[in-house]
Amino acid sequence: MAPSKEDRVDQTLGITIESLATDTVCVTLSGELDFARAYTFDEEMRRLESQRPDSIVLDLRKLNFLDSAGLGRVLAVQRRAKRDGRRLVVVRGCRAVERLFALTALDTRLDMVSDPRAVLPSPA
Repeated sequence: MAPSKEDRVDQTLGITIESLATDTVCVTLSGELDFARAYTFDEEMRRLESQRPDSIVLDLRKLNFLDSAGLGRVLAVQRRAKRDGRRLVVVRGCRAVERLFALTALDTRLDMVSDPRAVLPSPA
């Protein structure tokens, strides 16, 4: 029997920001990016964007759940990146998150990779 909503453990949204390289920042999301947390994510991203990094890597590998509100905020980050001339790279998440990107064809519109280090230049 599937767990009821009351049985489900409420997961918060974890947001970890770290520098990958000069002007490249990685934002790792964990837990759930849903309606209740979408605007917290958006506020954090706007705060980061105000620092004007050249590239933002959005790592979804630890994200367990993404709904349409969260997806809408990811799209807002992408629109702002395009407007501001910033590169946004999305690191693929779990199967359920991947499926949402595929169903909405966003996997073809976004720069997606499997590993955040893929955005770094190769050593000479």
